Amino acid sequence: MKSFASQFDGPLTGLLQWSQWDALTGRLSAGNDGGWFVYFVGENLPTEPMSPDAFGRFLNEIDRLLRNDHRESYPGIVYVDDPSAPSFVKIYDPNNLGASCGSSEVRVLPGWVVSRTPPAPLAAPVRNPAGRRRWWQALLRNERTLAA
Repeated sequence: MKSFASQFDGPLTGLLQWSQWDALTGRLSAGNDGGWFVYFVGENLPTEPMSPDAFGRFLNEIDRLLRNDHRESYPGIVYVDDPSAPSFVKIYDPNNLGASCGSSEVRVLPGWVVSRTPPAPLAAPVRNPAGRRRWWQALLRNERTLAA
């Protein structure tokens, strides 16, 4: 299995149509066996994969977030290692895209990384906005409630 770092910096395919996003989330849902790590970059590093219920909620909520906050005719901010058999996905926060041409000296990190591989810490150059942190904490709170 490849390391998180090699997957993170490896070649990924960008999703350019919402139908590709729909197909990806369908595949992620179909492969929802409790083996997916979801890392909200800049927050605590997950040490365990998400439960299948929490991962399903994450997919629903991230879909809603992307469609509401990224009001484009294309997703363009999601990258996957293999669209037909995904094991590593980067999802950029539509409210923190930085300089699109790469001219900024600050490397823009994805908002979320979905991976079969346990993640390694990524140093976010700026703190996540309070609203995004509340959104994430609500998802985690639901995860802990289900586990109890």
